[in-house]
Amino acid sequence: MKISPQWLRDFVDLDVNYHQLADDLTLAGIAVESVSGEGDGTIFEMDITTNRPDAMNHYGVARECSAIYDLPLRAIEPKLPAPPAAKAGSSAGFSGTTEVVPSRTEVPSRTEGSSRSVAHSPVQPGGDARPPFPIDIQDEQGCARFTGRVIRNVTIRPSPEKIVRRLALLDQRPINNAVDATNYTLWEMGKPTHVFDLDLLEGGIVVRRARDGEVLKTLDGVERKLTSEDLVVADAKKPVGLAGTMGGFDTMITEKTRNILIESAWWDPVTVRKMSRRHGLHTDASHRFERGADYESTVLSCNRVAELILQSGGGELVGGPVDVIARRLDQAPVALHLSEVHRILGERLETAEILRILRRLGFELIPEPGEEVEFTVQVPSWRLDVEREIDVIEEIARLHGYDKFANTLPAYVGAVVEQPDAEKDKKLRTALLALGYDETISLTFISHQDAEQFSAVPVIELANPLSEEASVMRTSMVPGMLNMLGYNLNRGSDSVRLFEAGNVFQAAGEKTAEFKRMCLGATGSAFPASVHQPARALSFFDLMGDVETLLAAFQHTGIEYKAEAAEYYHPGRSACAVMDGEVVAQFGQIHPEIAAGRKLKQDIFVAELYLDRLFKRGLRVAHYEALPRYPAVERDFSFIFDDSVEFAKMQKAVAALDLSELRSFVPVEIFRGGAIPAGKYSLLLRATFQSGERTLREDEVGRWSGEMVKGLEHLGGTMRAS
Repeated sequence: MKISPQWLRDFVDLDVNYHQLADDLTLAGIAVESVSGEGDGTIFEMDITTNRPDAMNHYGVARECSAIYDLPLRAIEPKLPAPPAAKAGSSAGFSGTTEVVPSRTEVPSRTEGSSRSVAHSPVQPGGDARPPFPIDIQDEQGCARFTGRVIRNVTIRPSPEKIVRRLALLDQRPINNAVDATNYTLWEMGKPTHVFDLDLLEGGIVVRRARDGEVLKTLDGVERKLTSEDLVVADAKKPVGLAGTMGGFDTMITEKTRNILIESAWWDPVTVRKMSRRHGLHTDASHRFERGADYESTVLSCNRVAELILQSGGGELVGGPVDVIARRLDQAPVALHLSEVHRILGERLETAEILRILRRLGFELIPEPGEEVEFTVQVPSWRLDVEREIDVIEEIARLHGYDKFANTLPAYVGAVVEQPDAEKDKKLRTALLALGYDETISLTFISHQDAEQFSAVPVIELANPLSEEASVMRTSMVPGMLNMLGYNLNRGSDSVRLFEAGNVFQAAGEKTAEFKRMCLGATGSAFPASVHQPARALSFFDLMGDVETLLAAFQHTGIEYKAEAAEYYHPGRSACAVMDGEVVAQFGQIHPEIAAGRKLKQDIFVAELYLDRLFKRGLRVAHYEALPRYPAVERDFSFIFDDSVEFAKMQKAVAALDLSELRSFVPVEIFRGGAIPAGKYSLLLRATFQSGERTLREDEVGRWSGEMVKGLEHLGGTMRAS
């Protein structure tokens, strides 16, 4: 958002250079990201947080300057001519109807049992009832207040040079004096308003829900099909504006316009947000209404627009503003204890300083009797973000200056309590960093499509999702990892290794279940090219080696790898790790069809570790063992097995023999084809025997070898002749 510091001087007499002003505003929480231009053309690029719509305009920022520098703030006070008195029995032309407009602001009355708020007529001196421009609020939840004002005999022309120049500084395109008056008011005081061509309205204004199938052509020229969820400003026959978002094309101001209706209303933030998202229409008006506009500013903003139009286009005011209040938005007062201010801030601020800051910001303080100094704070209507005492204390702290508080640590009695799995987390992270992986963090939200593709568990819907792509809590960490790998590949990083630790979520009846997971992602080269060897592409076995390294850190009796994994993995290049009968990981290459669907042009390898299962086990403790003094003895065995017999079964069979001097049992070579029948394979196995106390005898090794042969033959293996 852009702010002109020269414009701020309309409201407060600043005596600091613009760069100092930018620094002071930033320290007070109204962040200025950059300063561009010079002199009267200087512009601040602001970063206003979503809870501060009151600061998304020049007057709001000027209010902050007033508090920072303790300077008076000039109020916005439109100077309007007194409306001409209407003669009894005279009529004002309005779409073929006869209407006499009142000369003062109207407050609505509500009929018993009615759900609508309607502007009623006062009785003028002499008993003449003069009805105002009719405004009917049929949806009180969506529209709490609606203020209208009529100007007749206006000349539509280009805006004055001052308004054009100021709007241009903010990258706003001038249109005409009437429309520019609403834009100028928006950027001046932060209140969105709208102007209608009065002669194109048929009957009075009605605020209602749209009817299914109604069509509204908005100012951008798009015809929008409405539903009953849309809130519209309508006349007696048709919608003429999408409430709080954009006006209608058919009632817009043109060069032919002579009579104008000014609208300033308060729209429900949730209603506007949903409508804006549904129609894909984000405007300056909806941006502010979604965050909460100032309820009390409708009359003032209406008058300010009227003043600007009259100054540039002439015309006559007809009566006063018609102010229809459907419901009141009264903010609850906040109790402020000075003792709590001093406790939270860690310093005793002078009471005069506290009162000065809050009053400059528009807060009203009423002293309360009692031994303890206490105030009741009335929150101004434009500060919807202030609800509690701590919010008021935050205002005091930021305007006093965070840089003025001494750097001290809060008092704490106790000790740091380490999480039970902290050491295991550290072990895995350290190992992965040593293997060349970088840690990342992704969103915990994914799309429905990703949830269905990468898991089969019930999902948890978000009540107010950021988008359709982030509408459910993640049930798998794979989608986020694929997105991050794709992000890096699209920016020229061909070799990427990432890991992320976090939780996945699933619905468990009326409750939510969380499970701790770790996800690895890798693509590109296994190692870079060097003078000694060329680069080699990453393979399934590289990823498997990394998984083995991680799992080896935990206590276990045995690990076996099965050629079983989820469907989103390549069926021939994936596996799961089973530790003591429990699956603790699955890994492999992502299925080519899924990779192509995400426009990933390289082979992508992913591993998922089930930390909730893995962390039930303790970490392996390293023990010192002296190098053996006696030689090892190796024996090779060549067997033929059916394809259904895996090496894991051979390991179990040999381990069941409980040979105390057996140090290792590994496969050395596998062969298929040739003289080997179909459906079978030849496997060369190597056993290593060694004692730490003596040299082994040949007869001992022969006996143990015979036991191993019998165990392997029991699996259906046939020993090949040498």
